[in-house]
Amino acid sequence: MTDNKGGAELRATAALVVDAVVSAGRSLDRALAEHESRLPQRDRSLLRLLSYGTLRNYWCLQAWIKALLSRPLRPRDSSIGALLAVGLYQLSDTRIPDHAVVSETVAATRVLNKPKLAGLVNAVLRTFLREGGSSTMPLGVEARFAHPQWFIDAVRKDWPDDWQALLAANNDRAPMWLRTNPRHGTAADYVARLTAEGIESELLPAAPQAVRLLAPHDVEALPGFAAGHVSVQDAAAQLAAPFLLDGVAGRVLDACAAPGGKSGHLKEIGAGRIELSCVDVDQMRLAAVGASLERLGLDATLFCGDASNPESWWDGQLYDGILLDVPCSASGVIRRHPDIKHLRRPGDIASLASLQFAMLLALWPLLKAGGRLLYVTCSVLAAENDEIVRRFVSGRDDIKEINLLQNNNIRDLMRPKATGQQVLPGTAGLDGFYFACLGKVR
Repeated sequence: MTDNKGGAELRATAALVVDAVVSAGRSLDRALAEHESRLPQRDRSLLRLLSYGTLRNYWCLQAWIKALLSRPLRPRDSSIGALLAVGLYQLSDTRIPDHAVVSETVAATRVLNKPKLAGLVNAVLRTFLREGGSSTMPLGVEARFAHPQWFIDAVRKDWPDDWQALLAANNDRAPMWLRTNPRHGTAADYVARLTAEGIESELLPAAPQAVRLLAPHDVEALPGFAAGHVSVQDAAAQLAAPFLLDGVAGRVLDACAAPGGKSGHLKEIGAGRIELSCVDVDQMRLAAVGASLERLGLDATLFCGDASNPESWWDGQLYDGILLDVPCSASGVIRRHPDIKHLRRPGDIASLASLQFAMLLALWPLLKAGGRLLYVTCSVLAAENDEIVRRFVSGRDDIKEINLLQNNNIRDLMRPKATGQQVLPGTAGLDGFYFACLGKVR
């Protein structure tokens, strides 16, 4: 537990982070980077807990705030609205003692230079406790499912039998998955190393390099991390590289490669049989791909360029395999990035779909006859997934869909679509991913 002064600073910082996402449209990662330096290292894990939790439950918390206030806050007091949400999240979802939550959240009004609103914050939090907490608070549809209405409607349309479970999975905390490097032993070998260090973990038969930690752990402290023995990557994302490389050797392109998780996986399992090129439009993010490969002791050719405009970077030689992990809504990884609920807008989906289709059109001519292209998103929305692929395939005679998966365990995770396969978030602890593997007919 922090002292009162430190506790007030921590809660004020959490409010600034939440307000930066909700009011200013910043990503959660960026908001944390901008504000967490205010705090000592020991308080930053709690800052992340409060920031993630408040954003994850924001619609519910806002419904409570609306019911507890006699009139809305002024727009210029948005940081106090965020502070109230942080306070209510602590009272309803953490084990922090109620008296500490109230006193330190009230004190945070002074840190935010809003001391005149201390009484209001105190009254709201104490009324919430006095009236029985969350059990007596009204909840509408958005608050009950903790998502914006447009997204609830879209998911309900695409997944009429699964939409409630999907939304609930989005509101869970994501587990920490690792990908072991086969050049340094099997996943079972690495589990034994973790056990020797007192770290509990388990395997996933569908993904032979995947290890799930039963509790999160500091990445840098993982055995062998610095030496490239293991990487952090969700097990669903680990299905991409073996799907593409099943029977593929030679020249392979990883389009939209940043931050480089799939690039590293391609090289780990491709060993000496593939020559990998990685393309990304963002030079800084491309540098992260290079750094990740360097840590793993692997290499690839890196190009800064637009995957929808290959003329600016392509050398004219055809590829045997193309991994196209397109920019998308990231609606399948909301549990890892709750700010997506706040930053994404309904109109974004059509814009993203247009870009995704353009990338397919641009990259297909770069594929050899007999090669395969794996289209991947971390979205659960049909407009970015099977609708894109179905539209692309329609009327063409040089494409065949490849539905053959590497083992039955993978098949048990997948939901077959009209074209492609979908993993829904929460399935076996995985993130939401869509895969469509297209072979080029000779």
